[in-house]
Amino acid sequence: MSNRTVAVVDYGMGNLRSVSQAVLHVAEGTGLDVIITSRPEEVRAAERVVLPGQGAMRDCMRDLADSGLREAVLEAAASKPLMGVCVGMQMLLDHSEEQDTPGLGLIPGRVRRFQLEGRLQADGSRFKVPHMGWNQVRQTQPHPIWAGVPDEAYFYFVHSYYAVPENAAHSAGETDYGGSFTCVVARDNIFASQFHPEKSAAHGLALYRNFLLWKP
Repeated sequence: MSNRTVAVVDYGMGNLRSVSQAVLHVAEGTGLDVIITSRPEEVRAAERVVLPGQGAMRDCMRDLADSGLREAVLEAAASKPLMGVCVGMQMLLDHSEEQDTPGLGLIPGRVRRFQLEGRLQADGSRFKVPHMGWNQVRQTQPHPIWAGVPDEAYFYFVHSYYAVPENAAHSAGETDYGGSFTCVVARDNIFASQFHPEKSAAHGLALYRNFLLWKP
């Protein structure tokens, strides 16, 4: 295995196949190998790391610990480019309201549930939770991973919980669903999105490609 590797972390949860297929697609011609791995030593050896996740945050955090990958992910987050996706983003914060679950504490902040019961959208329909579908994303901070992606581009969301970073400087993208909320967090060598780039057509693939070329 070359050390020019992108490790997609397989801890037993997450939309691994769709994420890895998207990363494989954009890695062509970059000289990077893409691996799906459940082995901590391969995460430690990788040049950059993708942390996917879906389902309940408590299950994701438990499985990350049980798999032996938690420490390897924390080490990666300290020193190499790391991209979190969906629940993989929520896991980076301190705590989630979902089953009162502690996160990895890499981005100060909390994860909250949408409180939209009984509220109506502009077209008169009720807000539904989970928030599901295409939504526009405002780029609230310049970032190399936004390169070539227009502001207010549409991305695909499926989630009931959203990130509330303590520091506005860690919010790099926002969208509106019953109010504005952070959908991209970024700090140093970490970039993570609530939406699914792998389900977001060309703009989503552009984010993955920019991540593979990013030199934080």
